[in-house]
Amino acid sequence: MLLLLASLAGGVVAQNEISNLRSFDSRLLHYGIQVGYSQSKFDLSFSEDDEIRQMLRGVRSYYSAGFHISVIGDLRLGNYFNLRALPGIVLLTRKIEYLWDSTAFAVTPLAETSRSVESVYGELPIELKFRAWRYNNFRPYLTVGGSYAFDFASLRKNKNNNDESIIRLDANNLCYSLGVGVDVFLRYVKFAIDLKMSFGTVDLLILDDEIYTRSISGLHTRSVMLSFTFEG
Repeated sequence: MLLLLASLAGGVVAQNEISNLRSFDSRLLHYGIQVGYSQSKFDLSFSEDDEIRQMLRGVRSYYSAGFHISVIGDLRLGNYFNLRALPGIVLLTRKIEYLWDSTAFAVTPLAETSRSVESVYGELPIELKFRAWRYNNFRPYLTVGGSYAFDFASLRKNKNNNDESIIRLDANNLCYSLGVGVDVFLRYVKFAIDLKMSFGTVDLLILDDEIYTRSISGLHTRSVMLSFTFEG
């Protein structure tokens, strides 16, 4: 990946006096593809249940790696604004860590200190892209948007039992996002790098009468995404 970025940067520097794809941003509609790396976690609220608090000192989630790929449909609204749809697939794994009190193992000797929740989202983001002035072959931009996502790997319909406790999440999620990036106009395609923060607005937790779920009173998604876009 570093070699790819270095070669792209080198090509741009070598032709920094050449204005590539001069009429690209005047098109009404164009398409592309976006791939990226993400880091995701849950924004958790610790349970207020007194029984749980006697057994647990806390619960927390850490960022874990993921991957996303999308196709892009870009509609020009004016000299500085574009509306983009980016339907795609997002693969995520989020980890939850349980900080048990030492006395808890007397009651629950096989208590796990970490649980992983995997998701495969079909996602439909809609973004408004604000583009600054173009300088040579560079054009920075900001994005703001919202998205609907459906988790195809959701276990919401599964029932917990004594042999296997699972954390069940709602399959439907709504998010809003804020991002910053830069378009790089190459000879034949427009390449872009952007960094985006995504914030889930839906409490996804499905409450069950078992320790791993009762330890949490609220659960939302948080993601940081680094994306690479190719548009033609």
